[in-house]
Amino acid sequence: MFIQTESTPNPATLKFLPGKEVLRDGTADFRDAAAAAEASPLAGRLFEIPGVTGVFFGYDFITVTKDGPDWQHLKPAILGAIMEHFMSGAPVMASTAPARESGQTAEFYDKADEELVLTIKELLDTRVRPAVAQDGGDITFRGFENGTVFLHMKGACAGCPSSTATLKHGIQNLLRHFVPEVQQVEQVA
Repeated sequence: MFIQTESTPNPATLKFLPGKEVLRDGTADFRDAAAAAEASPLAGRLFEIPGVTGVFFGYDFITVTKDGPDWQHLKPAILGAIMEHFMSGAPVMASTAPARESGQTAEFYDKADEELVLTIKELLDTRVRPAVAQDGGDITFRGFENGTVFLHMKGACAGCPSSTATLKHGIQNLLRHFVPEVQQVEQVA
């Protein structure tokens, strides 16, 4: 098994491409070892590596966020854990996976804005999310209120030094262009 790696705009996050499907639908974002171990054998295994602080699963990639040690020391252990997991045939997610996300998080917006929200979501799904996935992350719609779009950033995007620029200059300008009612974009947890 050959696993490719790619850097991301976030220097604390590295993208791993196992050459196999990781999650068929949705994404999964883990920020602590306890939740990871309960929901995903693979995420639990990755959190056992000292220095790993976050694991994110997309369709065909895994992003790992670290603190402290440099990638030179962590990367071999992460590659080994991913390879061992896929070679074992174990599932990526436990059957009771509570941390899995498929966009069903509570959204807020006025029913009168439903058509605008559908347009915003379509733009995010077709123009923003594919580009963000290339960088090892994901962005999901959380709400729309008084001209402000609220988005949640996950994976490599969470905590990335360039995430503010991505939100303010990239996504905000795109949404303003196609949906004049959008005045600004804000990140929410």
